[in-house]
Amino acid sequence: MAEQLPRIAIAAHADIRDHAPTQTVVDRNFEMPSGLFQSTVALYLGFMLVMMVGFGNPVLILPVAVIVLTIVAGFGLPTIWTRLAPDSGQKAKTSGSFAHQGIMTASGHASASSATVQVLILPVLIFLWGIATVIIAALV
Repeated sequence: MAEQLPRIAIAAHADIRDHAPTQTVVDRNFEMPSGLFQSTVALYLGFMLVMMVGFGNPVLILPVAVIVLTIVAGFGLPTIWTRLAPDSGQKAKTSGSFAHQGIMTASGHASASSATVQVLILPVLIFLWGIATVIIAALV
């Protein structure tokens, strides 16, 4: 059952320490060079541009606008999040350090070229899929 204890009884058994709160450092960067991040965004937006050019129907303006805003928000929010604590000292890797050191991934250390392939494979395939779709639609 629950029992109400007076402060004096709690203080007799409590281990009270007076420490100043410490600042927690949060690593907010993704260790990827910003050019790789921007390339990913450009490929997704390029796919939407290919779709708009290939299927330029005024009825599609609203769905395309929603998708473009989702892409911008999906990549803009992490960009803003990484810049929220500028005093943490954490910076994105430069292209040179990324090429030299590679990156640690969930599956282990990856060289710069393999990490770049891992990051860009899906956006490139989606972009090429959009081009193929427009070509097929133009030929049929």
